Amino acid sequence: QVQLVESGGGLVQAGGSLSVSCAASGISFSMYTMGWYRQAPGKQRELVAAITRGGSTNYADSVKGRFTISRDNAKNTVYLQMNSLKPEDTAVYYCNAHYGNLEFWGRGTQVTVSS
Repeated sequence: QVQLVESGGGLVQAGGSLSVSCAASGISFSMYTMGWYRQAPGKQRELVAAITRGGSTNYADSVKGRFTISRDNAKNTVYLQMNSLKPEDTAVYYCNAHYGNLEFWGRGTQVTVSS
């Protein structure tokens, strides 16, 4: 059974930092591209950052220079370090695992940035 379990969300003031993690099980983690998506109320889910099995990364323009995605294949975990947070970063953050036509999602973790 595939499970992606996010943790580390919470409430932070604008300008602060927060790190979220996603622990995966039931997949060959090192083979998957891992991503973080977010969905704010009334908005579509959007890609925040992704990291390939080779370690290449890409980011949404809105988070470039502030967020860093990383992975630890030994721990089957992907991380998202978020710095200089803004109120507009408030959303539910979802972990995504993608390989070929296989795709899995976590249940999400709430990140709230107060102004």
